[in-house]
Amino acid sequence: MENFQMEEAVVKEYDSKLMRRLLTFTKPYLSSFGLVIIIMFVLTIADLYIPKLVKDVIDNNINGYTRDYSILKSYSPESWKIGDLYIKEGNIKNAVKASIVYSDNAYYLVEGRVNHKEPYKFVGDKLLQGKNIFKSYKIKPSEIKEVRRSDAKGVLNKTMLMLFLSILVFLLGYIQVYLISKTGQKIIFDIRQKLFRHVEDLSLSFFDSNPVGRLVTRITNDVETLNEMYTSVLLNLIKDAFLIIFILVAMFLLNVKLALITLFVIPVITAAIIIFKRYDREAYRDVRVKLARINAFLSENISGMKIVQIFAKEEKKYKEFANINREYFDASYHQLQIIAIFRPFIDLVYSLALAALLWFGGIRVINNNLTFGILFAFVSYLQKFFQPINDISEKYDILQSSMASSERIFMLLDKDERIKNPDNPVSIETLKGEIEFKNVWFAYKENDWVLKDVSFKINPGEKVAFVGATGAGKTSIISLISRFYDIQKGEILIDGINIKNMNKEDLRKNVATVLQDVFLFTGDIKGNIRLNNDEISDETIISAARYVNADKFIEKLPDKYDSYVNERGTTFSQGERQLIAFARAIAFNPPILVLDEATANIDTETESLIQDALEKITENRTTIIVAHRLSTIKKADKIIVLHKGKIRETGTHEELLKREGLYYNLYQLQYKDLA
Repeated sequence: MENFQMEEAVVKEYDSKLMRRLLTFTKPYLSSFGLVIIIMFVLTIADLYIPKLVKDVIDNNINGYTRDYSILKSYSPESWKIGDLYIKEGNIKNAVKASIVYSDNAYYLVEGRVNHKEPYKFVGDKLLQGKNIFKSYKIKPSEIKEVRRSDAKGVLNKTMLMLFLSILVFLLGYIQVYLISKTGQKIIFDIRQKLFRHVEDLSLSFFDSNPVGRLVTRITNDVETLNEMYTSVLLNLIKDAFLIIFILVAMFLLNVKLALITLFVIPVITAAIIIFKRYDREAYRDVRVKLARINAFLSENISGMKIVQIFAKEEKKYKEFANINREYFDASYHQLQIIAIFRPFIDLVYSLALAALLWFGGIRVINNNLTFGILFAFVSYLQKFFQPINDISEKYDILQSSMASSERIFMLLDKDERIKNPDNPVSIETLKGEIEFKNVWFAYKENDWVLKDVSFKINPGEKVAFVGATGAGKTSIISLISRFYDIQKGEILIDGINIKNMNKEDLRKNVATVLQDVFLFTGDIKGNIRLNNDEISDETIISAARYVNADKFIEKLPDKYDSYVNERGTTFSQGERQLIAFARAIAFNPPILVLDEATANIDTETESLIQDALEKITENRTTIIVAHRLSTIKKADKIIVLHKGKIRETGTHEELLKREGLYYNLYQLQYKDLA
């Protein structure tokens, strides 16, 4: 449990090597990512162009009356009439210059060019501006529509363009999210497939030292964490970079002074992010450790719930869990406090920047040194500028979690504890079943020898039993025959061929093993006998079940061979599970059959059902038996007695009893009452 917690405690902000390895999974989907980046580029431009349109509507249309006009002597196309005068936009040659001003909720036509950025006042029908005196005409409400016709048209055109851009942003946004999500799921699918394939290829020695729960976490939780990075962080960082750069460019193009005011907040934000990263990383690490403790505690106690209830330790375990849960709560609360400070602080910086912008820009608008449209655009850009900054805490947590998850995933992928096939394997199909061990030395851990210089030979069709005390090496021998582990010294030959020169899959097709603890998969009985081998027909399955007398209980089930099997087959008795395992072995019809304590936990009635089946299925088939029951091993052609990893005696049941050696002692201790 402690190693698991230490593993969870590893939290990296960013690791370029890990990121490069993660990016290798994106290579098959570079075209999709390229398309997403192009869409992001277009989206960013379209999104930032909308405030520019609003600015143009305000300055060029809503306040469009400030443009230049001319008074014509007579009607002209695109001119309109105010009183007895004809007015047209622009400076017309040989025409009287004119302006339109808005004052006291009314529009006025002024003969002459008025500077709209300078103050003016009306005295009667005269407009005074500095030393200039202009004659003015009040425009009737009925004439306003003609005066502002082009502005109304401009508002309509720009509004339609804004509507089009908004729809475009929506559609492109949908396509972007769809592509990112789909591509992210494809990448996660590939990673999960690669992980599972890698785990399948690992030797059993790896599973001896690694908890199943941890491996499940790697393939599920850690891989899913990477999905968030691919979809929520990786491309969004590119989008945020586009957004910030384009906003700054747009600001400087609109007004340099206002843009510089906005830049003053960047050092403050940078300092806040650095401080936040430091404290959030420590808090995040603490949360992961506490969460790991909860997971470990739950896994252990739920698995051992039967023991907890037998000894009435529910209250004690509840208090232990309450303490661990409280620690996790405190750690999570501490991290939330850090996030709770960061987000409002960024909002405060935004408010201060907005206040500075409104103060500086507002005074300039009042003094007619800046248009209201530009100020509005800056307010919009400032809000968009802070959007990615506000999301940084969430993205930073995802990035930290992704780095930790990717490190654990690559640690698993880098495990090279595989039983490797030779480069040029010997071609084999059906073996005869001759097995020979030549001076075999084997250890699960370095120099802790389980088998020491073991040599024996089993002829095709022979029934050989291995007996000995616990830890003598019996189970190790049958594991080595199927090459679940590799030996350190010596040779293991089948039909005269070193098993290291065989394709391990071809080798294992020729060996069927029935274990003491039978594992049944979720599904039905047929699927558990067939094991997804479509070459095994239903008729073969039924024949195999009858052969081992499994049909006696299967035929009584409502759905017979289609009866549902839950995980590990817990609805069946131990004996029924063993009979299904025997049927499985017979259905595959291997030349070599291994029985590892296969009848150890079967009741006497069930054993009687399989004894005659054992007689039949071992005919013309090399059979290796590891068992304590005398009824299973006394008819063996040869019994090999192991003690502390060495072969001490070999012979038939009667021969070994006559020697009165180790086998005789085992017989006296274990089998005398059963004889």
